[in-house]
Amino acid sequence: MKRRSGFAVMVRLIGLVEPLAGFMALAVLMGLAGHLCASFITILGGYAALVLLGFDMTFKPEAIFICVLAFAALRAILRYAEQSCNHFIAFKLLALIRNKVFLALRKLCPAKLEGRDKGDLISVITSDIELLEVFYAHTISPAAIALFYTAVMCLFIGSFHPALGLLALLAYLTVGIAIPAAASKASGGDGMAFRTEAGSLSAFVLDSLRGLSETIQYGRGGERLIQMEERTDALSETERRLKRTAGRNTAVTNTAILLFDLCMLFVSAALYQKAEVDFAGVLIPTVALFSSFGPAVALANLGSTLQNTFAAGNRVLDILDETPAVQEVEGKKKTVFEGADARNVSFSYGAETILDGVSLRIPKGDIIGIVGRSGSGKSTLLKLFMRFWDVGDGRLEISGREIAGINTADLREMEGFMTQETHLFHDSIRSNLRIAKPDATDAELEAACRKASIHDFIMGLPRGYDTPVGELGDTLSGGERQRLGLARAFLHDAPFLLLDEPTSNLDSLNEAVILKSLREGQEGKTVLLVSHRQSTMRISDAVYSAERLSRTEGRAFQKEKAIGEV
Repeated sequence: MKRRSGFAVMVRLIGLVEPLAGFMALAVLMGLAGHLCASFITILGGYAALVLLGFDMTFKPEAIFICVLAFAALRAILRYAEQSCNHFIAFKLLALIRNKVFLALRKLCPAKLEGRDKGDLISVITSDIELLEVFYAHTISPAAIALFYTAVMCLFIGSFHPALGLLALLAYLTVGIAIPAAASKASGGDGMAFRTEAGSLSAFVLDSLRGLSETIQYGRGGERLIQMEERTDALSETERRLKRTAGRNTAVTNTAILLFDLCMLFVSAALYQKAEVDFAGVLIPTVALFSSFGPAVALANLGSTLQNTFAAGNRVLDILDETPAVQEVEGKKKTVFEGADARNVSFSYGAETILDGVSLRIPKGDIIGIVGRSGSGKSTLLKLFMRFWDVGDGRLEISGREIAGINTADLREMEGFMTQETHLFHDSIRSNLRIAKPDATDAELEAACRKASIHDFIMGLPRGYDTPVGELGDTLSGGERQRLGLARAFLHDAPFLLLDEPTSNLDSLNEAVILKSLREGQEGKTVLLVSHRQSTMRISDAVYSAERLSRTEGRAFQKEKAIGEV
């Protein structure tokens, strides 16, 4: 995780406001006018007191009364309008930020997201982004309002005497900037620690829910509960430190306001004794300062929460700034599938070498099988053909063109990939299948499911193709999920099929039906088939060993013998 300063995070977050800059300016203007109305209600009260005491003032009591009523009404209207505008900006920006994050995740997947805690990602997408609402609705415009408001009030108070204006400026800077900065520094890394621990707890809870049956089976519920309590207690302790800092910040702020109010009274009184100001120069500046700390206090109250907000912003920016392992390609000449090749390909996950100098020819229209022990790189080779990662050395080619130079959209259109684990969304069978082809007709769905030997099972369900599959497809067996995944691949109807253990969870009868569909329904399609089963490899035109990737010549009889040797 990249550690950015609070200022750097703030600048980046403010930059995201650009599409709504006009609304932000309107919110600042209304907020400034509203705070001035609120302050001048009190100030006008001071002038009314002077009139009642018999001082010769240009203000008439009736005019003061009318102005107070008008300012009160305007204050209510402007306050409502400002808050409405700020929250419109905040929630609109949160939607834009979520959209940016989802786009970034799509580009980062799967290379940069493999192995990352899904619970932590959920925490970023939900609670971290939601926390930015405080920044956009209650930080940016209050800070701008405080700046302009401070200038107006310093000029007003300073009109009685420059020293009083400087004292007011010192008071606003102390309450609005110095105290929040000190509170933020006092929080240290608690804000980032809180967001990180919250994400870790979310990941732990999600992991515990998914593994609930195993936890119960092996009697580890008590141990898991203790671990969850320990994480929760650690999170509560971090939150307690943040709350304690917030409480201290509030106490210091209120004390500073009281002291500056007394200072204004004493300084103006001293100037009155020196005849440098009249009685109005004592009463009005003091009353004005009393009533004018609202914007500064709003900033002071943010001091202890900004660490938490900036920590959340930092985690969001980490995703937005992450460089994809594979850059999408567009604007190239369209490619038509005419076969594929791997030429001296090497690939590593970090320091672990998975493929080393692999060469493989996949002629158009053939079924090519790959066998080998677990961890030998069979699945990795398929993912490289999908360009989930770029190769370290060597070349992967389709139709004689390196895949890194083929339009990403063309590559996805030419290839159909079935993984070992079929993910099903919490939706109907029909919707899960149509991920492969959104405009697929019912006839196309049925044809694909018949090829995958799953149609009869679906029709036996109460709602047929409209039957919900449950979260992660947990209402279906592993074999049923696998056949739905294979139906997706058939429905996509790509000329190059990449099948990773397509029959591993199937019985012999369903395996035979699917293999027959692959062979008879091939219709010029090219298949790269990974499997541990010798029976699955019987339909292959050629078989390679993942350890040697040496071509095994011949057809069924010779190939079966070669597989035994592998």
